[in-house]
Amino acid sequence: MLNPDLRELLKNNTSRYSLVIAVAKRARTIAEDPILNEKCGTEKQVSYALEEFLDGKLEIKEPEEIRNI
Repeated sequence: MLNPDLRELLKNNTSRYSLVIAVAKRARTIAEDPILNEKCGTEKQVSYALEEFLDGKLEIKEPEEIRNI
C-alpha cells in the first residue's frame, strides 16, 4: 500500500481538497480506459493516479482562493 508523506504531496501549496479531487478524477479516468486499466495491473487505480502525481505526470491547477485551506 502506498503511504506517502502528506507534506511531500502538498509542498507546492496544493490544498488537500484539490489533491483528493484531482487524484479521484484521474483514478476514474484510468478505470474507464481499458488500456490504462490494464497498464496499472494489480495496482489500484487510486494508487496509480497518486504515483503519477508524485512522479510529476499529473499537475493540479487550483484557483488562488482555495490555496492553503
